[in-house]
Amino acid sequence: MDQQAIFIDAGFLLAVGGMQTAGTSLRSATSVDFEPLIEGIIECTQKVSGLPTLRTYWYDASRDALFTDQHKRIGMISGVKVRLGRMSVDGTQKGVDLKLGLDLVGVARNRAATTVFLLSGDDDLAEAVEAAQDFGIKVVLVCFEDPAHKLGVSSVAEHLALRVDSIITLPTELVQRCFTKQEKQGALPPVTAAVPVVSGQAPVAPAFALPPSDGRPVPAPPKAASLGRPAAAPAARPQRADASELVYSSGAGAQGVPQEESALTAALDVGYAVAESWYGTTTQGALRELLADRPILPQELDRVLLKDCATRIGEQKTDYQGIRKELRRAFWERLDQLA
Repeated sequence: MDQQAIFIDAGFLLAVGGMQTAGTSLRSATSVDFEPLIEGIIECTQKVSGLPTLRTYWYDASRDALFTDQHKRIGMISGVKVRLGRMSVDGTQKGVDLKLGLDLVGVARNRAATTVFLLSGDDDLAEAVEAAQDFGIKVVLVCFEDPAHKLGVSSVAEHLALRVDSIITLPTELVQRCFTKQEKQGALPPVTAAVPVVSGQAPVAPAFALPPSDGRPVPAPPKAASLGRPAAAPAARPQRADASELVYSSGAGAQGVPQEESALTAALDVGYAVAESWYGTTTQGALRELLADRPILPQELDRVLLKDCATRIGEQKTDYQGIRKELRRAFWERLDQLA
């Protein structure tokens, strides 16, 4: 039939939107107005195809594949079908790509649409795309523009980009309108002043920590002093590396900056950004649990660090042990400054 279908990988869409809005893919860092976001995607794709929309499929994961309140609200939007995979204990999605791939091929086999728009960057979908094309449908990849990336788009695997029929980008205005950086009421702002040190005395700890539920400030524990080390003055968040430095060849960057230096700069910036976003939306109990397990990071939080860094410098460089160590070191460093 002469109509289109839209397949949305929620993990991809929310991660890229979060990176552009809050500097991290951490979901708690942003709030999303889903109805105008989905309507904007439908409008954008229909302008390209000139076809009515059969259905918009929304793929996400949850514990035991059960609908959350958010998934129910999305599923109630006209023309939207929510398909859920499972979320494992460590935060890994299970079955999401499989469901999307099977539905994509099923729509093509049944000739339910002539054009399919796919919002995803996962190279695991490349085979499903080719299988759908074999049934005679056109597959268009929908992405976010990124001039600094070698593909010109953000967070898309080259293997997938080479298999689709064409690529279009969503307007930046749509992200700006539908994504909002989340600031939890009552969370402390980042520390900007150095901790005063009196000559001959131990460093003075900040006068407050995370507030309790009634909003009253509480004395911060002398964490640094109790460990037998001086309290470091909070450092300003490092500036982002220029896009020209984030090169994808084995040589130096366009400004003569070595690749390794660019990667370390990006890792430091990502570690700081994730720490700030997590701290700004967390609870006092969650902070205590995190500090109790130090230096081990929860797998879900560690995965955000790696994912955000891969978005900046690519998966290959993020796999380097030195880069991963710098990511985690920067996260703890910034969290110490904030907490």
